[in-house]
Amino acid sequence: MSSDYKNPFGKFNGKEAEYALRALDSESEENRGFPWVTEFEDQFCRLSGAKYAIAVNSATSGLHAALIAAGVGEGDEVIQPGLTVIMNSLVTVACGAIPVFAEINPDSWNVDATTIERKITKKTKAIMAVSLFGLPLEMDPIMELAAKHNLIVIDDSAEVITGQYKNQFPGLRADMAVYSFENKKHMSSGSEGGMIITQNSNLAEKARKFSGIGYKNLTASAGRTSLASAEFQNPEYERHDSLGLNYRMNNITAAVGLGQLDRISHLVQRRIAIGEMFNRAVQSCDWMIPQKKSPNSSHTYYTYGVKYEGQEQRGVSWKEFYTRYKKMGANGFYGAWVNPYLEPVFKGKTFNEVLMETGLCPIAEDCQKKIMLFKTNHRDLSEASKDATILKQLIDEIGR
Repeated sequence: MSSDYKNPFGKFNGKEAEYALRALDSESEENRGFPWVTEFEDQFCRLSGAKYAIAVNSATSGLHAALIAAGVGEGDEVIQPGLTVIMNSLVTVACGAIPVFAEINPDSWNVDATTIERKITKKTKAIMAVSLFGLPLEMDPIMELAAKHNLIVIDDSAEVITGQYKNQFPGLRADMAVYSFENKKHMSSGSEGGMIITQNSNLAEKARKFSGIGYKNLTASAGRTSLASAEFQNPEYERHDSLGLNYRMNNITAAVGLGQLDRISHLVQRRIAIGEMFNRAVQSCDWMIPQKKSPNSSHTYYTYGVKYEGQEQRGVSWKEFYTRYKKMGANGFYGAWVNPYLEPVFKGKTFNEVLMETGLCPIAEDCQKKIMLFKTNHRDLSEASKDATILKQLIDEIGR
């Protein structure tokens, strides 16, 4: 394959390859010494408006580091939504803490302050809220609740970027927010990658040190402080003053991420355009109910979600609808993840005398069974248009 090959519909069509090759160039003093990770963090601060950004090797690592920075430990409780990815629960358990599941809002499918407040106990240490499917959370009421109970709020913003909540970057109002650059996200730093942002220097330093193997000379703002070689080459030099893991981002990942940041507006706007195609397809269909956004938030459509009521209203099951949609030539769609507490790793176990079983969050469980998630990361908009057109045709066949 030619080295100048470029897929017109590829995801990495900007300067990603150029930057990655520069990061690999160990013969050039300029490229070898370029601070790719620090530059990526700085650029993300400029994009988001955050004071501090910590690049990590995945959003899961970022969530773990954020919990540690929040002081979450053995026996603490972390409130999280009953509908989300399992990683929120896994990192909670990795801290020795207990996941506590709050009900979701039936319209937005995001957790909200009302459902969270019912779950707060004297053991609650943090709230891990999730901006689901590209829709930013209603964060202000959650922050007011957290201030009342002296809790830290982490916004899992893995599925949203550059969208707005009250004219601010999503996640900026939380104590910490974590973003994902995994391959299917709005922007990708290759196959994995993540970023933590915060306005709090103490939280930033703790998150950076935990994700950087506990090096004592890591700071809130940028990597390591500079040291004379005679100091760190000394056999008596002590490096680590806190517990930490190697969650650091590497230079090549950061270089690809920088290439994506150059094009982030285009990448997000393309998803929004595809989301609007699906919005038009389901218009006036009262058994395909889109995720509802508030006037305070803009949707960035990591995926286009509807709650399917066709079984009840038209006698067509979720699986039958899926099969007919595929047979008509569409790309298919996804169901929502199984509720975390009903996944085999947790189901049947007991946390603080609470059995992980069906019925913990009835609204979340009902939504989970009905949600349909349509792909918005098409490279070719004509493919997206085809899927939306087929969806409209199938809805018309069944009857609006």
